[in-house]
Amino acid sequence: MKNAFQNLIKENKENKTLIPFFLLLVTIPFPFAVNNIALGIFIISAIINFKKHQGSVTKLLVLPIILYLLMVVSCIWSIDKNESFKALSKEIPLLLIPVFFMLKKPFTKNQKKSIIEFYSHSMVLLAIFFLVRAVVRYFISNDSRVFFYHGEDYVDYGLVPKLLNAIHVSVFVAVAFFHFFSKEKTSFLDKAFALILFGFLLLLSSKNIVITVVLLVLIYIFFFSKSGYRMRLRNIIVLGLIVALGLSIGKIKQRFEVEFSSNTKRSLSADVVNGIPQGVHYVSIKEAWTNETFTPNDYFPGTAFRVYQLRIFKEFLSENNIFFTGFGLNASYPMIYNKAVFYNLYMGNDGYHDKNFHNQYIQIFAELGVFGFLIIIIMLIYNLKNAIKSKDFVFFAFAFLMISLFLTESFLWRQRGVVFFTAFYCLFNSGYLHIKEPKQNE
Repeated sequence: MKNAFQNLIKENKENKTLIPFFLLLVTIPFPFAVNNIALGIFIISAIINFKKHQGSVTKLLVLPIILYLLMVVSCIWSIDKNESFKALSKEIPLLLIPVFFMLKKPFTKNQKKSIIEFYSHSMVLLAIFFLVRAVVRYFISNDSRVFFYHGEDYVDYGLVPKLLNAIHVSVFVAVAFFHFFSKEKTSFLDKAFALILFGFLLLLSSKNIVITVVLLVLIYIFFFSKSGYRMRLRNIIVLGLIVALGLSIGKIKQRFEVEFSSNTKRSLSADVVNGIPQGVHYVSIKEAWTNETFTPNDYFPGTAFRVYQLRIFKEFLSENNIFFTGFGLNASYPMIYNKAVFYNLYMGNDGYHDKNFHNQYIQIFAELGVFGFLIIIIMLIYNLKNAIKSKDFVFFAFAFLMISLFLTESFLWRQRGVVFFTAFYCLFNSGYLHIKEPKQNE
């Protein structure tokens, strides 16, 4: 931490917006007011810095601005104007961060590395804090649930508070994990930090993120690692995977058959309703897509519920003229509620009637239409393209994680999610990728 802090101070002398931007990133898990203050400090520093440096427009940073402007325009035709106007303040980082990012002096490659390095150390501290907190709470309550996932509205247990959301924290931590994991020269502490973060990820129990992280680890070993033992390690892993697949192919097939057509509480993705009583009927994927009606006793595991949401989105497209416009920002909830009534879903405390789509691609299409959908797709494609071009694995991990996360979470419809995505998107897609470094003799 001392070395990382010294690097941060050194680089901040060259660019006065570096520490304010770092504060914006590191306070994302903090209460919203703290993160908003950090955003204000970054904006002020960018304005002051603009007097000393002429800003420049980066094409990819214009895309989130256009997305926000589309959100503003959607208020005109929104079916719930009150909710749309209220959501604008939550989504405003899409506008403010890229605008002032372009006004400030661009970060150099070394400055970006310093920001990522110190951010990653801060995530280690975050993980240690919640792990120690869980141990203390276990000795008080003797409840092992304090080591896993997040708490609930009706009882205070879980590794992190529900307001933070275990899935979102998993993403914050995963980026930091790959900083330590992908370093060319690693110390004992780097390895220890990577191990702590990976263990913390497992305890957070986000299956989608854990699977994505494991896949990224394999991608790093196969395609990014410069180790002299790369080929040998690759062969060992491939052989191990083949053996494991051969031994478990029957179980894998059975697992997916159960998920698709059997009534089971097991799910490939995170559940959306908690505290389900005994004796409920677990809805299969097939039933979620085909049943003409349900009962309040029907419980949707995570994957089945997301299939149901995809189903009602398809119905929205055919029943409403929303292909080009959508329902309006944050205005799909009344329609989701009506479908829950129509299909007779459970609508009690924490019921299915007030859940969003849990899929960023569907969420943005349903509320902003095809143009909003295309903007986010273009952002993700160029984000991944630049990540590959940069040969920066932390950048690649971020790009890959966002594509995967958006399949199961409406990440940009949460304040922490929109700040995290927009800040890292701007950090990675500006500066040295687009601005040539000056030659030494100039």
